[in-house]
Amino acid sequence: MLKKSNRFIKTYSQGSISGFEIWVDKETGVNYIFHIAGGYAGGLTPLLDKYGKPVITSILDD
Repeated sequence: MLKKSNRFIKTYSQGSISGFEIWVDKETGVNYIFHIAGGYAGGLTPLLDKYGKPVITSILDD
């Protein structure tokens, strides 16, 4: 049986049926951008800075 994990936290949301969300991996600090497309499709990719490097957020303990 898999243990429930709260590894990812949503830090930003824009739009409802179509829009964007930013999720942060609490273990690595890597930011991901999730695009919601009309409720039927979506895509997830690491969020990159202007140099093409992943955006990293400092992780604070809960």
